[in-house]
Amino acid sequence: MIRLIKRYGSRKLYDTEESRYVSLEELAGWIRHGQEIRVIDNKTGEDVTSQTLTQIISEEGRRGTALLPNDLLHELIRLGEEAVTSSVGHVQTKVDQFVRASIDRLAPVRKARDEMERLKERLSELESALAELEHEETLESQPVRAHETPARASHRSPTKKTSRGGSGKARATSRPKKASSA
Repeated sequence: MIRLIKRYGSRKLYDTEESRYVSLEELAGWIRHGQEIRVIDNKTGEDVTSQTLTQIISEEGRRGTALLPNDLLHELIRLGEEAVTSSVGHVQTKVDQFVRASIDRLAPVRKARDEMERLKERLSELESALAELEHEETLESQPVRAHETPARASHRSPTKKTSRGGSGKARATSRPKKASSA
């Protein structure tokens, strides 16, 4: 749920959920913990969320606690408003790449990813083998036809289980008899 914050002319921020004034640091903390916020100007009703989020990033940069890499900040400045409005996906991709690269530097995570890939490959091999076995089982369960040659019919199982009713005992399948040449 999005938390509604009102910004007053004095730049004070008022949390409508807790009915109290809050600081930029509190907003930043909430956001880090997964809370989404929407900031509106109390006088005009204008959505000023982007300006407030930018202000949070700026304040953290002044204190030396900014988490954004310099490359991403340069890109934001180069693209200006376009980056904020139409290239949010591009910015998200850059952040994702940065996070992935940071995580991949951790040896245990890299090892786990490699193991996961090997498991996926093995699972795919097992699924293929299972599908092949099911296909062979389907061929074996088909009745022998009179027009089949004995060699072709010999690859089939000599017994067939009844699938419905019946005693459940195996019964012999009929094989074509060779015509005697007399």
